[in-house]
Amino acid sequence: MHLTTPITPAEFAAYYDLRYRVLRAPWNQPLGSERADDDEAPSTIHAMLTDPAGTVIGVARLHPSGPHQGQVRYMAVDPAWQGHGVGRKLLEHLEASARQRGLTECILHARDTAVDFYFRLGYEVVAPSHTLFGSIPHFLMRKQL
Repeated sequence: MHLTTPITPAEFAAYYDLRYRVLRAPWNQPLGSERADDDEAPSTIHAMLTDPAGTVIGVARLHPSGPHQGQVRYMAVDPAWQGHGVGRKLLEHLEASARQRGLTECILHARDTAVDFYFRLGYEVVAPSHTLFGSIPHFLMRKQL
């Protein structure tokens, strides 16, 4: 596995494709809904993990959400690679990047099916959050860095 930051238009196309296929397509959301207005902000960090053949198998991003706080968003792992440490590698990379920027806390809104994953990596549930697409409960979680 190779961890990188997407830079070229082709890398970003593959990055967004995985975000769409994992986080939006299963709920019949429109193409483009996998993107956020602040994706291109200089303060946003994108992480992408590829397999030995160069296929994107995991993506995630981090952006500042307060003076000492970063927020992890759009974590997506190809279903064939879930349970193989892809999410852990992405999250550890984003947390290290947050520390390098002087951030002391990471937050995220975890889907109910991902709460245990984040809990195992040191996050705690703060409160129930929102329900995405009318059917996916989320929970606000945080971790002190």
